[in-house]
Amino acid sequence: MESESESEGEPGKGNQLKTVVGVDYSVAIKSLLLCNSITPLGLEVGIMSAANENKSRLARNQWEVSMETALALVSVGAMPSNNFSFWAAKDDNKPDLLCGRPADYFVVQKHFTIIISAIIVLGGFSKMILKNSEVFALMILSVSGFVTGQLAYHFVEVHQIVYPLLKTPSFSLYCYFLPLIVFVAALDVDFYIVKNVLWQVLLTGVISFGITFVTIAYVVLKFNEDSWDLQCCLLFTITLCIIDPLHSVNSLKTIGISKMYTDIIRGESLIICSFTCIFFGIFRGHTTNVSMFRELHVIIGLSFDIFGSAICGYWCTRFIRIILTDLFSNTLTNVVLCFSLVYMTFYLVEYFGMSGIVALVTVGLNLDSLSFKPRMEFIITKFLIMCSSAYEHLIYGFFGIVIGCGEIKYFRFHSLVFTVTLFVTVNFARLLTVLFVSPILMHSSYEYDWRWGVVIAWSGIRGVFSLLLAPDIYSFSEHKIEAPHMFIFYIQILSILTTGINSHMMLRSAKTLGLCALSLPRQMAVRNAIEHIQQNIQNAINLFKTEKILTNVNWNVVEEKANIGYNPVSSFHGPKEESPTDEVLIEEARFHVAIIQMSSFEKQCNDGVLGVEAARILIGATKSYCPIHGKFMSISDVSTYVRARSWLIKFKNMLTYLEYHKERILFTVPGNNKFLIFVYRIIISEEFEYATYIVAVMYIFPMIIHIWPTARELNISALMSINYYFMFLYTLESTLKIMILKKKYFLQNWNILDFFIIVMGIVDILCIYFVKLRPDSLILIQFTVVIGYLRIIRFLPIFKIIIPILINIADVQIKKSLSLMYSITKGYVKSQEDAKLLVRQISGRESIYQKLYDILEKNKREAIKELGLLEHEGRDVVIALKTKQAIRHVIAKALKNLTFLWSRGIIDKHEGIEMNKVLLTKIKALNNFPMAIPPPTPDKYLPNIVWMENKDVLIEFFKERTRLTYFDYGDIICREGEMPQGIFLIISGMASLHSSSPTFGLDSNRGTDRQFKTMYTEYCTSGDVLGELSCLLKREIEYTAICETTLQAFFISLEDLYEGFDVFWPSLEYKIWLKLALGVANQYFEQVIAGEDLKFQKCVVSNYAYVETLSSYNEVTLNHVAMKIVILVYGNVINSKTEESHVAPSIIPKSCDQIQGISDVSKLLIILASEPVKNDAATPAMVSGDLRTTKKDYNWKRKDEFEGGHLFRKTN
Repeated sequence: MESESESEGEPGKGNQLKTVVGVDYSVAIKSLLLCNSITPLGLEVGIMSAANENKSRLARNQWEVSMETALALVSVGAMPSNNFSFWAAKDDNKPDLLCGRPADYFVVQKHFTIIISAIIVLGGFSKMILKNSEVFALMILSVSGFVTGQLAYHFVEVHQIVYPLLKTPSFSLYCYFLPLIVFVAALDVDFYIVKNVLWQVLLTGVISFGITFVTIAYVVLKFNEDSWDLQCCLLFTITLCIIDPLHSVNSLKTIGISKMYTDIIRGESLIICSFTCIFFGIFRGHTTNVSMFRELHVIIGLSFDIFGSAICGYWCTRFIRIILTDLFSNTLTNVVLCFSLVYMTFYLVEYFGMSGIVALVTVGLNLDSLSFKPRMEFIITKFLIMCSSAYEHLIYGFFGIVIGCGEIKYFRFHSLVFTVTLFVTVNFARLLTVLFVSPILMHSSYEYDWRWGVVIAWSGIRGVFSLLLAPDIYSFSEHKIEAPHMFIFYIQILSILTTGINSHMMLRSAKTLGLCALSLPRQMAVRNAIEHIQQNIQNAINLFKTEKILTNVNWNVVEEKANIGYNPVSSFHGPKEESPTDEVLIEEARFHVAIIQMSSFEKQCNDGVLGVEAARILIGATKSYCPIHGKFMSISDVSTYVRARSWLIKFKNMLTYLEYHKERILFTVPGNNKFLIFVYRIIISEEFEYATYIVAVMYIFPMIIHIWPTARELNISALMSINYYFMFLYTLESTLKIMILKKKYFLQNWNILDFFIIVMGIVDILCIYFVKLRPDSLILIQFTVVIGYLRIIRFLPIFKIIIPILINIADVQIKKSLSLMYSITKGYVKSQEDAKLLVRQISGRESIYQKLYDILEKNKREAIKELGLLEHEGRDVVIALKTKQAIRHVIAKALKNLTFLWSRGIIDKHEGIEMNKVLLTKIKALNNFPMAIPPPTPDKYLPNIVWMENKDVLIEFFKERTRLTYFDYGDIICREGEMPQGIFLIISGMASLHSSSPTFGLDSNRGTDRQFKTMYTEYCTSGDVLGELSCLLKREIEYTAICETTLQAFFISLEDLYEGFDVFWPSLEYKIWLKLALGVANQYFEQVIAGEDLKFQKCVVSNYAYVETLSSYNEVTLNHVAMKIVILVYGNVINSKTEESHVAPSIIPKSCDQIQGISDVSKLLIILASEPVKNDAATPAMVSGDLRTTKKDYNWKRKDEFEGGHLFRKTN
């Protein structure tokens, strides 16, 4: 009743025809003939008509066969033999479908977006419901894709939706998804960490790839029962060698593991990914045979892919930095540009025949937080991570569909066994890799031990990289197999297994072995931060309690719920360890000091104080020296890291020595020799000089012919004649010069070169002549050939024109280097100050704190000295840099004020945008600011003294009474203990101040015992004033000033100064005291007065802050409602009620209402409240808490200064 006949051709090329009894083919044919022509639409209509008539009589599978048979009967070409192949192979052996059967119906592609949207939505909901569990989300997407593929396998309606995916070439998916994922992975890697251990990472990557390849290849060839040929097995093995750089360390990042270790793992995976992508790229561009790698041009292309792509990536990074740091681009523009430039870089590099993946890895490694505008890195990074996560979900969903479109009969029990075998093999190969590379990693600068080996052994996670390359296994195979979807199946299952199991084991191993335990400095830093936050919460609660509207609030509940219960303790519960030694604690604290310094560099850059290049160099130097055990980076280390100026200065000096200075000596010609006068006028003319240059340039063409053998043989006689002609011109030039200059001719280096050229030309002519006489002399011929090639020295005089240009270029580069080094040094000094303010928060013991403080103070003093030397070396460059920074600082304040006015609605949006553009244009114009500004004349420095306020009366008064003094290196300007003779205003040069600890008006016998006389060092440069305080008090000088360079200064004698006090009484003396008081306040209480506008001019005009004098045994009442902050800047006072003593410099607490002076003179800096305080009860409570903290911080600071003898000052 039923019969079946089958005709089968060659796989991939033959035709297959199936006939099933009971199917009325005439109905299908008749339906097709009803159409006017056999078009795709007609085929669809006819087949569907036949299907409708046979649905009642046939099962679903028989109906599908009938459609295929009907199509085979009426179509010109028959279907491929394997209707459900991975790719339907054509005659040209090019891929047609990604997987599954070809469309035997009219294709409608408009529904494919449903698949994309469904996968993204399903992935998002899965991560949300499963609490961001990545492995379960990927598993759900893979299973959903497989079910969708099976539905497409059995139902035409579903097949229509997924058909565009099956039609998409695998290389298109590779180009769509992989560039962004690679860029995100490389962007998260710290370039400087990888740079420090580059050779270790490279060797680890090579060894890892080799061991994994050999191990997996053996297992695949031994245990695989599918009909895979050798090339398929090798390509499948290479695909499994790729470690996913995204998931390999994601689990470690959530538990606080040091980025140093995660970047080593990620750097290794990026190297393997890059190598594999290059390998598959060579396959795409050449014949698909492994033997092609024996050819030389392929090896050269491989090298070009590596080094050429890296160079292209570097220059693309420079271009991207310029675009992303543009001041006028907004957030949306930056996000769109960054996303677009990633793909643009990839496609451009691929277009020129190199590896786009290597270029993107280079771009990602070279971009850092300073490559973006301030606060823009977070937004762009989050957007790219979001896109990469969506891409990953699409990849797993798409390939799940591809697997489902394949035939189920190939999924056997052996497939499960083989998958488990591959999982075990991958982890075993990773364990072997760790054993082999452990000796290499132990020699790195980072502390590697067996615990890290255990964690790294579980880091062999496979992911989207392997999946995207899986389809190429079938494309590049020599013999096409029947079940190519099994390649994807094995890799996708293995990636899910490793993502789930290996990630969990890495996390569990790190926690169990104590690798995520908080060190003691980190615990202290977190604990102090929590205490600070808790104190702010308590202050806020105390403030809210005074609000009438909140009087009925249950504050006990508020305090209970607002209490922070986080306890930063170590998560490692191993055996009890001994207390760490000071050396261990210092080493741990050193890492935190480096982190504080890098944060300071980045903040200075974002604030516009530090240039981007300088900040990047400082951060790179910090990360480079950080791995060195016990190494605190000093300014000399930074100078070594930069390696600037030295070779440029030598190069400039050499060019200056070679620079051509034409002799223009006027002398009397003996007698009245008109010929010599005529010759003299010729040789000193510019026309004569230019003529010599033209002669040298004209000889270029004959020299080219002489070097080219074929042309030389055809033009021997012409070359000889030209040689005679040019030698005549050279000889004539030198003869004319010798006639006039005589012996002075040989004092010029270039004249000696001209004479040497003539001598060599004569020797050349004589050699040619002797060769004609003795043509059989081989030695003579060889000597003549060598002399002939020496004619090239005739072009050297042309460089006389280029040397001045080169000198100017070298001079510009020296100035840039000097400006950069000054900016670097200044940023380094600021970072040392920031670190000193925070070092108490990370010090576990007092001895540790003292050592850290001493190191930081020493490094700061050395940096300040370097600042002075740089300023002395290039005053014009430093003046230009300071002026540029001052302009930027002023414009930044204007931008801040504009933002405030905009946010309050004082100006509307349009006006705010226009004003913002104007200010940003001014900032951008600073890029063209001159590199050097000539220093002002000495008389212009008097207005720089702040207490003169640039008033002509004061300036003219002291200009008549000042005298200019000069000091040589090592001269002593003033000595400690001597009576002051006057004040010195430094105009140029640098002086070092050596002194005991400052007394601030106290008796020198009081305070802490001192073991050393000279206990602090400070450096003063141009613009600083020496001796002000001693002259005001008529007391001994408290420091010794020694010249570190030649120094120039204005001197105002003590008599002239006091004459000025009499003439301008009392304002002049008061202004000097105000200037000194503001300096002490900024020096010691920067954090307390950070929000106050304590400009000298404002304090003088508006009396916002003023100086109060308190004599011995006199009392003063403090009104803390009107007085915001009271700072004792000089002398000693006591609380009249409690007799608590306060010594300068210190802040008088709010609890003190009346004070009494107990020293001869005491000076108070009083900062008034900016606006009337409405609530008297709230303000003292709030301010009191801040002052108690400040006083506590200052007490330990002052104690350390008196004990260790350190005085530190801010550097402006």
